[in-house]
Amino acid sequence: MQLNDLRPAEGSRKNRKRIGRGNSSGHGTTAGRGTKGQLSRSGGGKGAGFEGGQQPLAMRLPKLPGFINHNRVEYAPVNVSRLEEIYADGETVNGETLCAKGVIKKPFIPVKVLGNGEITKKLTVNVDKVSASAKAKIEAAGGKVETEC
Repeated sequence: MQLNDLRPAEGSRKNRKRIGRGNSSGHGTTAGRGTKGQLSRSGGGKGAGFEGGQQPLAMRLPKLPGFINHNRVEYAPVNVSRLEEIYADGETVNGETLCAKGVIKKPFIPVKVLGNGEITKKLTVNVDKVSASAKAKIEAAGGKVETEC
């Protein structure tokens, strides 16, 4: 027996139905789709999400979760312990100096000083916001806060 002698068993393989290839094939004219109607047309039928005319689930659900406040101001947090590390006694803390020292990326980003850690240096803090505990620690160290809390 050679490879070229191999054949499938008789009746195990069936020719595919060739629709729309003339009336003598038995599947000509309407090609097994019946006469008229939505399903007889090319591209006919309903889409994957069709629910019989009621509003589909994908359209009933909200497009995005939650609520986005477009007026929210996002502050870059800076702790007093970080100010203690990077500033010398008597320096001024503002957006430009924070950017120059690599604490924030751009000088115009709103900054809020938070009260985590301790501070011993006299600093002049001129940023957008300062927490109450940070203000108390800065003033206790002899510095001053030039912003409204």
